[in-house]
Amino acid sequence: MQIPAPLIAIARPSEHVLQVSLNRPAQRNALSNALLQELADALTAASLDDTVRCVVLAGGPSLFSAGADIKEMQRDGFAAIDNPARIAAWRVVEGFRKPIVVAIEGIAYGGGHELAMLGDIAIAGASARFAQPEINIGILPGDGATQRLARTVGKSLTMRMVLTGEPISAEAALQAGLIAEICPDGEAVARALAVAETIAAKAPMAARLAKEAVLAAYETPLAMGLAVERGAIRHAFTTEDQREGMRAFVEKRPARFTGR
Repeated sequence: MQIPAPLIAIARPSEHVLQVSLNRPAQRNALSNALLQELADALTAASLDDTVRCVVLAGGPSLFSAGADIKEMQRDGFAAIDNPARIAAWRVVEGFRKPIVVAIEGIAYGGGHELAMLGDIAIAGASARFAQPEINIGILPGDGATQRLARTVGKSLTMRMVLTGEPISAEAALQAGLIAEICPDGEAVARALAVAETIAAKAPMAARLAKEAVLAAYETPLAMGLAVERGAIRHAFTTEDQREGMRAFVEKRPARFTGR
């Protein structure tokens, strides 16, 4: 009996960086429920592995993801989206506490775009395109775009993307704040790995706390977000890495962070 190929490819390019890549090239990396479950499993394992300090999430060399699995939705109807396992898998990605750098080549459409928005830093190739084309098949985004996109780029651009289904360019995505930078086509993964290495060299707990504080800006009123930030920095001051970082600064040497 032939064993099916994994829908997620996992690599360890360095000691503290994990690369997780979507692996359904024949289906343009469509986000089936099975793929999302494998992604959630990979991130759950990474969350429990103290040696992993940063994750790079990538698609294929020519596209990130064309979106949800339309054949699955056509077969199962709303149950494909309302599947408890699918919802739980998305929550694992949403709740992942370590930094995620997303590498995007080609298209990030529909659910693929919604997945990319769950990353913390997005790097895109120059020809990358971003879209929420669900309106073209008679539905609307169902994995967070109507909320996360509006919080990131504002009402007008969100409405344009959601109501027309038309894609925007990497340059427009950069200007709107959807991505952090553009690199030459074919170099998004390499650049994302370089950014991840930079992050992985920092104090792991401080990085996790910083991610939590920044995300609070999207989810809470200002006063509450500032309280989250204050609590996070208070926590950071209790760590060994804080003492090592400041000692190294005074001694003019590189810090040796251990994650404690």
